[in-house]
Amino acid sequence: MVDQADRWSLWTPVAFGIGCALYFALGREPLTWVAFAALGWAIALLVGARRLPVRRETALVLILAAFALAGFATAKLRTQAVAGPVAPALSGPAQVEGWVVDVASPGQSGGSRIIVAPTHIEGLAPKAIPTRLRLTLRDVVPPAPGTPVRVLALVNPPPPPASPGGYDFARDAFYESIGGVGFALTPPQGVTLAPPPARLMLDMRINAARWRLAQQIVASMGAETGGLAAAMVMGNQAFIPPEQMEHMRASGLAHLISISGLHMAIVGGFVFAAVRAGAAAWPWLALRVSSKKVAAVLGLAAVGCYLVVSGAPAPAERAAITASVAFAAVIFDRRAISLHGLALAALIVMLIHPEAVTEPGFQMSFAATAALVALAEAWPQAIREISAPWPIRMVQTATTWFAASLAASFVAGMATGPFALQHFNRMATYGLAANLAASPISSFLMMPSLAIGAALTPLGLGDVPLMVSGWGIAAITWVAQAAAEAPGANMLVPSAPAWALPSAFLGILWMCLWRGGVRWLGLPFALAVSLAPRPESPTVWIAADGAQVAVRQAGGAVLLRPEVKRFAAERWAQRHGLIASSDEAPRDEMFVCDRWTCRPQPEAPVSVAAYWSRKVPDAETLATLCASAELVIVRPALAPDPCPGRIVLSGADFAQGGSVELSQGKDGVWRARWAQDLRGHRPWSWSPSGNDE
Repeated sequence: MVDQADRWSLWTPVAFGIGCALYFALGREPLTWVAFAALGWAIALLVGARRLPVRRETALVLILAAFALAGFATAKLRTQAVAGPVAPALSGPAQVEGWVVDVASPGQSGGSRIIVAPTHIEGLAPKAIPTRLRLTLRDVVPPAPGTPVRVLALVNPPPPPASPGGYDFARDAFYESIGGVGFALTPPQGVTLAPPPARLMLDMRINAARWRLAQQIVASMGAETGGLAAAMVMGNQAFIPPEQMEHMRASGLAHLISISGLHMAIVGGFVFAAVRAGAAAWPWLALRVSSKKVAAVLGLAAVGCYLVVSGAPAPAERAAITASVAFAAVIFDRRAISLHGLALAALIVMLIHPEAVTEPGFQMSFAATAALVALAEAWPQAIREISAPWPIRMVQTATTWFAASLAASFVAGMATGPFALQHFNRMATYGLAANLAASPISSFLMMPSLAIGAALTPLGLGDVPLMVSGWGIAAITWVAQAAAEAPGANMLVPSAPAWALPSAFLGILWMCLWRGGVRWLGLPFALAVSLAPRPESPTVWIAADGAQVAVRQAGGAVLLRPEVKRFAAERWAQRHGLIASSDEAPRDEMFVCDRWTCRPQPEAPVSVAAYWSRKVPDAETLATLCASAELVIVRPALAPDPCPGRIVLSGADFAQGGSVELSQGKDGVWRARWAQDLRGHRPWSWSPSGNDE
């Protein structure tokens, strides 16, 4: 225990995060007084740990319990603070008027997206209008931020999880104040609106400047490299070609696109190094000021500017907090890179955004950073020779740097691997090699020149540094394409049981934070996602509104409507290690389908029939469906027991339960797993029956 004397404080953010996670794991929303009671108990435990004559171990337990209670309370109070109106599923198209706040990244199915601050939505009272609305545009150049627009759109609440236990966009949207999503049926038209509030006006002016800068970078560099450059500077992925994006994902290099700790470290570190070198080159200044502290202050300013330019998305905000803690440590004569600094940064992030504990980005970034800092602590310090010839020193230095890069990439990959497998169900076979090849290009060529080019572009002087960064982006794109198109580039891995990921996270943290050989006890837990046995895949999946059905067939999933809600169907299939069918051929071999119905043939793996129209089926159609299958799916709501002796799921079931997975046991009994049951009754888990086709 003596070896851990200076390590116990590292566990306080872990306890705080566990408290946040417990709040989000609840099936029902706790009352507000519970949060204040938890805060009261937390304060009492901290006072008791300090004032009561207890053993050190007991005091530690009290402190960790206090931080866990504080995390729970913080998450609840944050939920209260951001709660806002949620748009209902409107019965038809509605006129929407509002201000374009920002241009969001495009969706999986294409089409640009805009974030709108609505001032009027037809059919909704002013108090029922959501704070923000995300609209998808089809084949239209998005209007610039700050533009007042009117558009005819289908408006719905944020969509629920595509499958039980899957990613819940509605929860993330809740904390971003996005109370609705929509699909524009007409191009946005200009309109005259009352002046917006001052805070909204400031946000739109910043986003408009970011949008103009992104357009200038793309115009200067071209679409092939400019799209990635704009994403890395402004965080906007609207200009990236879809094929290029897929190559980055398949090669394990997608993290380079999202503004994260790597980008903040390169930008802040570049400014820090440049300022310190410049001060050292000026003897008069070097003798009178601390060049290290001046460089840290300017590095901190650079990080702040980069955060504003990027639009302050969640990954950039986390990275900026971490970088700011490191520069602040330099200013106050502390170690810049340490586990204590990382623990403080994690605690600050969770105090501001406790919902971050549910996000893959937070989990992956802090797991990877903790692993890298722990590696740096354990890395052996070589004895520097005094009079070795320079060729030998160069070889030794190159060998050390190569070994360190290899170890860092391996450790970071192992730390983020469980989260990538669980959340994205994809393992990039050549990800380590691709990152080893791309990291030097990104760190020493692309990001420094891109930062300089972005700063000079508004002055009309950015073409040369942007051209240099374009060389780096072209090289990284080539690496990504080669890794993505290599044989066996990606492995599809089904998600592990829900308990495996928390076990892996705690195992990784134990290995990073504990000192000594006992840390290796965390290794089996860190590998929980890889080692946990996978349950058998469900037999049938049905979308949240009954508009799509998928049936498991061998190692794949046959979609009964291949072009409808395809993204949701693919996400469900990937979670279970299945490949979704891409056309109608597999379906037509097993089902007889027309525009509104599907009925099984004898070759069908499951006796399931489906009806897609929003209109209630007539008696003859319903009787035909009931006679053809054991399991009948009907999109609109039906009266109870419409098919005696058959299992019928209709719109009323989907409105209450959302998406569903059905499994048939060896005893022939069907068992259902509903998404709403896993989400619980929370502020973000509203009715899933909206239309998002």
